[in-house]
Amino acid sequence: MATVELTKDTFKDMITGNDVVLIDFWAPWCGPCKSFAPIYESASEKHEGVVFAKVNTEEEQELAASFQIRSIPTLMMFREQIAIFSQAGMLPESALDELIGKAKELDMDKVRAEVEAQQAGNA
Repeated sequence: MATVELTKDTFKDMITGNDVVLIDFWAPWCGPCKSFAPIYESASEKHEGVVFAKVNTEEEQELAASFQIRSIPTLMMFREQIAIFSQAGMLPESALDELIGKAKELDMDKVRAEVEAQQAGNA
């Protein structure tokens, strides 16, 4: 599967309509983003069932700001509409593959229970 461009208009549908979504926040002028692009594209070809999305932070400033993206590249992963990973910086291919594997293995019932407990504690 190739990568897809994500915008503020398509974001919600992408997250709600797919089980696992990995997002690369990037910009055309960013050197590390350019270095990471082939790694990200290669991973998108290997991992079935994962949507590999890209957000151009220059064109989608509102979306980037809503996630408080302060440095790029930043990777963010959603599983079943819950943000389960967010980290600035590029990953080597092996680490990206490992991250995706771990995300697929997560017990999402347990994750949802933890999220609910945190929200109840903050209320």
